[in-house]
Amino acid sequence: MSDLPRKAVTRTAKLAALPLGFAGRATWGLGKRIGGKSAELVGRELQQRTAEQLFKVLGELKGGAMKFGQAMSVFESALPEEVAGPYRAALTKLQEAAPPMPTRTVHSVLAERLGEDWHDLFLEFEDKPAAAASIGQVHRAVWHDGREVAVKVQYPGAGEALLSDLNQLSRFARLLGPLIPGMDIKPLIAELRDRVSEELDYALEAQAQRAHAEEFADDPDVLVPAVVHQCEQVLVTEWIDGIPLSEVITDGTQEQRDRAGQLLARFLFSGPSRTGLLHADPHPGNFRLLPDDPEDAEATEGSGGKGGWRLGVLDFGTVDRLPGGLPATIGDSLRMTLDGDAEAVYDLLREEGFVKESIELDPDAVLDYLLPIIEPAQADEFTFTRGWMRSQAARIADPRSPAHQLGKQLNLPPAYLLIHRVTLSTIGVLCQLGATVRLRDELEEWLPGFVLDDDEPLTEEDSAAGA
Repeated sequence: MSDLPRKAVTRTAKLAALPLGFAGRATWGLGKRIGGKSAELVGRELQQRTAEQLFKVLGELKGGAMKFGQAMSVFESALPEEVAGPYRAALTKLQEAAPPMPTRTVHSVLAERLGEDWHDLFLEFEDKPAAAASIGQVHRAVWHDGREVAVKVQYPGAGEALLSDLNQLSRFARLLGPLIPGMDIKPLIAELRDRVSEELDYALEAQAQRAHAEEFADDPDVLVPAVVHQCEQVLVTEWIDGIPLSEVITDGTQEQRDRAGQLLARFLFSGPSRTGLLHADPHPGNFRLLPDDPEDAEATEGSGGKGGWRLGVLDFGTVDRLPGGLPATIGDSLRMTLDGDAEAVYDLLREEGFVKESIELDPDAVLDYLLPIIEPAQADEFTFTRGWMRSQAARIADPRSPAHQLGKQLNLPPAYLLIHRVTLSTIGVLCQLGATVRLRDELEEWLPGFVLDDDEPLTEEDSAAGA
């Protein structure tokens, strides 16, 4: 592969073959059943072969195909356990790696963007990529001032590939729907497609990363690497070592899982309040667990994390710009739901467009729909598990359930689309971690509207609730 496959006809043919492959394996499975194999065994084999083909193709193509795969990867917790294994293995591969871009292509991009003497900017430069993602790959290097850096180089033709893939994927989104129960795939693809230009703009990414790096510069819990240099198709940032979150999910101690989960929740809710930006790509490949003191890394790991850990955050290519932080409507509705005030919650959701004017719903039914979802905010601490995630997905996905019928009538206003996806994705990662998290603490500290200030005037809804 000379670089990212750019010819639309090649990419389209590979993606278009996926539904045919799914159908072919279904026929193969029927043959196995007729031949005497059990339905359960055949089902597992079908799932494994489907997962292998789907994510092999998505990973090879990079671009929008891999971006879609990464976005889906955090939802594997929602799959029934008997079929989750093959998906988990295939999806994990997407979170950290993809086929690398040839060295000559990397050098060509660097020469074009940094100048023919680009080597002079570095004391060292590793040609073998340290990581590869959907639109670029990262090389470890040493900047001319001695700092260890990560050099992100964008694939030639990444923009065309992103749009081509996402357009093609949207055409057979219905076939992909069963992969994640209870999730509508088409809006996810549409939202990824709408943000293509931002994803490709390293100037915007550098701006967002600088804002976070400056705000979290002295933070004891979160580390964001500083931006060293940026130009078109190339972004140089400080290098950070640490345990990839995907490894914590696979092999971490419970203490590491809990710490990572707590910090992930803290970053999700504190980031918008502190920077006016929401990091909108929360898959495990973008996070590292770092010892407080790098020199004590071995001792810290050996003690099961008792030395303390920080969360390293990478990749600010996709952010939601929220100048006032997260909308107070989220905190208000969450607080009212926990208080059991069905009428107030319903009125607020209707006012914000979650319930369209043309639809009438039972406020108590809406409350019953919401309460299980916000269970983690009710207790002082909550253990996120794959079992809990599966139960939520099954409740909403089952066409016979009242939750499914009511959910179909609710609306998600455009302003909340990305916030909704990021929140769901983060919950998916917390369930992968199996982390016990004091979520309520983070909501009280960072979510506008969740706690009423003593001097804040009561709304009509709050007055009614207290009456």
